Amino acid sequence: MADVSRRLFALIPAAGRSRRMGTSKLLLPWQGTTVIGHLIGTLTRPDISAVAIVVRSDDLVLQEAVRHTSALAIIPDVEPPEMRDSIEVGLRAIRQQFTPTDDDGWLLIPADHPLIESEVLDGLLTRWSQGDCEALLPTLGRRRGHPTLLRWSLAARIEQLPRDVGVNALLRSSPSLVTEWPTDRESVLADLDTPEDYAFWQQKLANKPE
Repeated sequence: MADVSRRLFALIPAAGRSRRMGTSKLLLPWQGTTVIGHLIGTLTRPDISAVAIVVRSDDLVLQEAVRHTSALAIIPDVEPPEMRDSIEVGLRAIRQQFTPTDDDGWLLIPADHPLIESEVLDGLLTRWSQGDCEALLPTLGRRRGHPTLLRWSLAARIEQLPRDVGVNALLRSSPSLVTEWPTDRESVLADLDTPEDYAFWQQKLANKPE
């Protein structure tokens, strides 16, 4: 039986500079709003307790966009050099504000993969609610995608990783932690790095028939 008392937090590390895109990817137009507006709207639901977004201190436009939503903007004093650092900043902020238990969960959405569809989130959270997963990843064919759902107990293990590796190192080194959730939704592989990526996924997802 699912444990409905477990809380779930969404974490979006968004302290990068979108150099390959040439402009802030999260502020690009998307489905009548912006990419970040779409993402926060998708994540704003009763079974997600809070949405936390790590934003650079000099990214005033993104900060302002987040403040107009229900999400929590986390602004580190020092710019995180890598996504791993942004993740740790976000985890510490969630820990300080919400005091999660080991059985709670967190949803990791890299800023490069923000085009989450509600149908994907529904499926992931339904699978997660069964209570037997340490780390849950969507898959399309044989490829793993995003977002990733993890038990809060794994947050401490991520912070103990060597400084030169990312979160994926934990999942690669401990394959028994991972549960895969197959889907036919291509959005789980949507990597938004370049203008060409944006144009491709605009055509593929934003204008898809209902």
